[in-house]
Amino acid sequence: MTSFGSLADAKWVFDKIINRDLSLWNSAIIAYFRAAYFCEVLQLYLNLKERGIGVDGLAINFALKSCIELQSVEFGRAIHGDCVKLMLNVDRFVGSSLVGLYSKCAVCIEDARRVFDEMTDRDVVAYTAMVTGYSQLSDYRAMEAFGIARDMQKEGVDPNRVTLVSLLQVASQLDALLEGKSIHAHAIRRGCDHDDEILETSLIDMYMKCDASHMAESVFDRKVNRTVASWNVMIAGLVRRGQAAEALELFCLMKCDNIRPDSVLLANAVLGCSVLKCIHLGASIHGCGIRAGVHLDLVTTTTLIDMYAKCNRINEARELFNEMEAKDVISFNVMISGYLQSGLVDEAFEIFAGLVEAGIRPNPVTMLSMLSAAADLTDIRKGRCIHGYVLRHGFEMVVEVVNQILNMYVKCSKIDKAKELFDRIINKDLVSWTSIMMGYVHHGLADEALAIFYLMRGAGEEPDSVTLLCLLQASSHLGCLKQTREVHGYVNRNHMERDAVIINSLVITYAKCGRLDMAEVLFSNTIGRGLTSWNSMIAAYGMHGNCTEALSLFHQMIAEKVEPDELTFTSLLSACSHAGLVEEGRRVFHSMTAEHFITPCEEHYACMVDLLGRAGCLKEAYDFVKFLPLEGNASAWSALLAACRVHGNTQLGEIVGSRLLDMETASTSAYTLLSSIYAEAGKWSEVEKIKGMVKQKGLRKTPGYSLIELVEIMVPMTNMGIHYLSKISDTASHQGSK
Repeated sequence: MTSFGSLADAKWVFDKIINRDLSLWNSAIIAYFRAAYFCEVLQLYLNLKERGIGVDGLAINFALKSCIELQSVEFGRAIHGDCVKLMLNVDRFVGSSLVGLYSKCAVCIEDARRVFDEMTDRDVVAYTAMVTGYSQLSDYRAMEAFGIARDMQKEGVDPNRVTLVSLLQVASQLDALLEGKSIHAHAIRRGCDHDDEILETSLIDMYMKCDASHMAESVFDRKVNRTVASWNVMIAGLVRRGQAAEALELFCLMKCDNIRPDSVLLANAVLGCSVLKCIHLGASIHGCGIRAGVHLDLVTTTTLIDMYAKCNRINEARELFNEMEAKDVISFNVMISGYLQSGLVDEAFEIFAGLVEAGIRPNPVTMLSMLSAAADLTDIRKGRCIHGYVLRHGFEMVVEVVNQILNMYVKCSKIDKAKELFDRIINKDLVSWTSIMMGYVHHGLADEALAIFYLMRGAGEEPDSVTLLCLLQASSHLGCLKQTREVHGYVNRNHMERDAVIINSLVITYAKCGRLDMAEVLFSNTIGRGLTSWNSMIAAYGMHGNCTEALSLFHQMIAEKVEPDELTFTSLLSACSHAGLVEEGRRVFHSMTAEHFITPCEEHYACMVDLLGRAGCLKEAYDFVKFLPLEGNASAWSALLAACRVHGNTQLGEIVGSRLLDMETASTSAYTLLSSIYAEAGKWSEVEKIKGMVKQKGLRKTPGYSLIELVEIMVPMTNMGIHYLSKISDTASHQGSK
């Protein structure tokens, strides 16, 4: 009756019959399996055992196949026990089903291999099940699939299409191009490389993932009937390789072939637009998908949101986000990231609040984004709220999240809180150590940074280039030549001489520690000197007032075809300013635009004004700055005002001071300089006016302290404090009498 498609009637008849005929039970099992009633198959299997009828290879085989469909490994293990009792585990069909069952689960791959090794008569199904199992692994064990394939060839068993596709998947995962080519060659010899859509698409995917795009293009070009899947792997592969422009060009060719895209293809094309920030084409692809009636699933919509956000269309991204019926943590993360990239931090926190309200558990990426936002804002209140959320939801075990909390406290100038958190981290990694070191250096606590470094070395942690840069920065703050030499020695011992960033930092640190000769030797021995290396040595000469050497090095750099940048000219002009070489400074400034086509920025104008001001060329300095916009050039105007005070030019000082007050209304330095100019000229009424303006605006000058005042602040006024002050007074009197 089952052959006529009436399974319900067959079930009713079967239940009425009291029969111990195993073949009849097997017929019912097969019928249920073919109708996809897998649970009923397993129930019949249990009934066979409970009624004492017993099971055979056929019943076991279909019961195992049902376990595979239901992904029920535990039930399959129980059936495996029956196989062993009945000595059916070596049977070709039963063994293949057991291998298939265990190989579907990555943690059971060793069980699958044991069953496979016990089989005496292996067929293509058993071999393919084992290869497919290994192909699902993401570690080195996947390479075992090729060993299985070699054994398969030795036994004279020909692989089928599923075997070859699984082997190509392994080659893609492991970047095994040689093995992938061997599989391709086997397919050609067997004549199965043509007109097999799945195999050809797998070949294209393998070649793209193994960085053999020319081979992928060759297979793709030979295809007669290109389906959306083959276009998809080509476009996805090009985007993954960083060839977004070529991927979008291929997408346009696909449209010319009248291929209807699917959601995966749209997502890959939109991803290419996101990389190139090509909003017009991205919007066009979005419209193409809508017109083609493509269902924009969760992945495609999330990719569209990311594209609009990266192309500064945050409002369109938000509209798409609001229209999503089902959101996951990734879509929330993309929207948060989009707002943060646009500088809309409050909106990012609003999206985070929506995620919490929706009952969606954030992942570490979410927490890293929110902590980074709080750090960039230096908003300690928001940062502490996120820290509390991390503690409540168990993210404190994720070291990356804890390191970001540490960084947040550092950026919010809460170095004590950062140290407390650092001390509580059980499994500190290199980022943890480096973050707290950078925090100490940033807050002027270079000696504490060095202490942390020695603790890190005591814990057996090896520094990387970032740690060494931080250590050099601390050494330069302290003028610690010994520490600088130790870093230099470490660099040489670990063959890091080609790390240009570290070598350049060593050059600067040696110069700051007074060893210009060591900086020169290091620079001379640097192989493949880039622009940063030249800039570092020019800056080192500038620090020591060696303007002639700095200019000579600059001309040597030009001769070696190294093009200077803004930083080069800042160092040169600063060196000329400190050496008082006005003519050389003028020539350098003129060459910026005339020879190197670099537009001077605020720092360059400030250096020139400082140079001319020191030389007393106030009118020329004023000509430099009077045509500059007020915004963004305060340092140049301040330098000119200071020069006016030094040279007693009250008239020009008034003009410059009034312009400076227009742009720095909240700064006390401009008021102080202008007040000093008026005072030295005897214009006390103007001095009083400036004081009135300062008082009206509520500005306060940071007070200075004499030695006695500092002692009074630091030493409590106890008998010990008074005794200490009297000793200082006696010492001063004694020195005066001498």
